[in-house]
Amino acid sequence: MKALILAGGRGRRLGNLTNSMNKCMIGLGGKPVIEYNLARAAEIEEIAEIVVVVGHRAEEIINRYGISYNGKRIQYVIQWEQKGLVHAIECAKDAIGKDDFFLLLGDEVLVNSRHKEMLEVFKQENLFGICGVVFQHDLTKISRTYTVIVDDAGRVFRLIEKPKKALNNFQGTGHCIFKNEILSYIERTPIHPERGEKELPDLIQCAVDDGQVVKIFDICDAYTNINSEEDLKEAEEVIKGNE
Repeated sequence: MKALILAGGRGRRLGNLTNSMNKCMIGLGGKPVIEYNLARAAEIEEIAEIVVVVGHRAEEIINRYGISYNGKRIQYVIQWEQKGLVHAIECAKDAIGKDDFFLLLGDEVLVNSRHKEMLEVFKQENLFGICGVVFQHDLTKISRTYTVIVDDAGRVFRLIEKPKKALNNFQGTGHCIFKNEILSYIERTPIHPERGEKELPDLIQCAVDDGQVVKIFDICDAYTNINSEEDLKEAEEVIKGNE
């Protein structure tokens, strides 16, 4: 298995903060945001290599972390055009090869995360995919990412990107585990009519509609994704509140 960390975006909503740096390199709690995810990936014994997709200000990440992190080899992939998460995954197809992979987003912060436990469920139940979710009390925050509709066993049958009105308390994160075959669904994933990109929930939906078993997992106690200065302040409060 490999870890795939997506860190190619600029983060235009962060304004001047990302004019001169990659948004995943913004300092948070004394270290770059991406380092929280590198650390999680490096802790998982089954992960043999970390693939990092870089784009905007790619040299910052490459120069800082080099070819390894905490004993895990790092391979870099350049996303020359910032065309969304699914495009970033597609850019990494050759680097992933035939391996299953653990997806992590370089601009997300998860507190008290349970990545190892999620991987155990993925393996024990021989799932096609598993999506890390957080139980979100503030339903307005779910519109930042995606939500999922599941049955009583936690099997996903519908994913909704940035819902205008949340149907439940499940907020999806970009921390997911997939069988390698998920890559075969990229070509058939539709382009989102508003964003003009292929979205991660739609990629997963293609597999679900094909009968593949995807489940959810309560991955952490607190979560935020950093796309604006307001998000950054929230992340700082989350980190401080859980020290």
